[in-house]
Amino acid sequence: MSEEQQSCGERRRQSVDALQLGPRKRPAATDPLVHYGRHFGRTVHALCNFQALLTNGILRMGELAEIPEENFTAEERREHRIFQDLLKSVVGLEERLMQGGDEEVDVVAELASASGARGDDTKSLKGSVLDWITPKGQSLVPSLSRNVKIDRGFHHERTGALLCPAGLDWSHLETRAKLQSGEIVVTGDQWPLFLYADYHYDPEDPWNGLLRSALLVCAYKHVFTSPSSVDREPKATRSGNARIHGMTRITLPSIAYIAMQVRFALTSSPVFSRTDTVTDSERFYNSILEIFEDPEEKQEVEDLAVWWNRQIFPSYSTAQRPLVKNSALARIREKRARAKEASVRDGGSGDA
Repeated sequence: MSEEQQSCGERRRQSVDALQLGPRKRPAATDPLVHYGRHFGRTVHALCNFQALLTNGILRMGELAEIPEENFTAEERREHRIFQDLLKSVVGLEERLMQGGDEEVDVVAELASASGARGDDTKSLKGSVLDWITPKGQSLVPSLSRNVKIDRGFHHERTGALLCPAGLDWSHLETRAKLQSGEIVVTGDQWPLFLYADYHYDPEDPWNGLLRSALLVCAYKHVFTSPSSVDREPKATRSGNARIHGMTRITLPSIAYIAMQVRFALTSSPVFSRTDTVTDSERFYNSILEIFEDPEEKQEVEDLAVWWNRQIFPSYSTAQRPLVKNSALARIREKRARAKEASVRDGGSGDA
């Protein structure tokens, strides 16, 4: 190639570079943050702002390290716990953040972004959810498209009944008309019937069946253990996101994540947006997390976690069964508990 031709080639490349933005650099797939960021969104927090999470977390570890814990708000303490979960899960991340500058924080935030996994799950569940809400041996009338959502939501009998807020009667024609017209605005903290076992809500006992619907279990298996596991008995050797990430039990935020995804799949909204005032997904997701973290609901939440682990992880069910009454192990624990009570009682009387 002559010098003149080489010069022309270089000028052409410079022209192209000058007139277009160029491809966005994609994060290297080998970086563990890419691997964990997707899992983090599904199991720890789906809608957090990674940039803010990292920046605030670094401040708490540096300039604000001497400030007592009680000086921070409950929300700030919760945010820092999530940040610490992230640090524990990725080897070397803390050192990487503390030694790097602002640019490194930007890189880490982009690598750890959970939006990719959320988008994949949204797309995958859009069609599959129709299989799970169609009664066996029947078909939906009218039929629903697997790819276009415009006829879902309150526009369709089946999806409308599932999305109807607990406490409202979908069979009431006036209620149905108001939901369809938007006269009744449904906010994210008005939980829909599909969250309940058999889609039945008991106003006298609102915990009864909550977050135990078969629809949620199908979606959870689809995302975490593999789409094919939905129709089969789970096996310990199954592949899927749970096994890839060494997940042996559910996390409470993962239940909220699946509930959010199913709710969106049932709606008529075409594009997921956390702040969409129609779907109000962010408020819905956070309202479930709030009840999980409420100390007053601890027993119900623990029972719910045990129930979910038995649905998803076959090895968990045998390990977590209640002790057989009068078994040797049960008697040992009973005797230990009595001895402990007596010790506390005797110690208390001695101090008086």
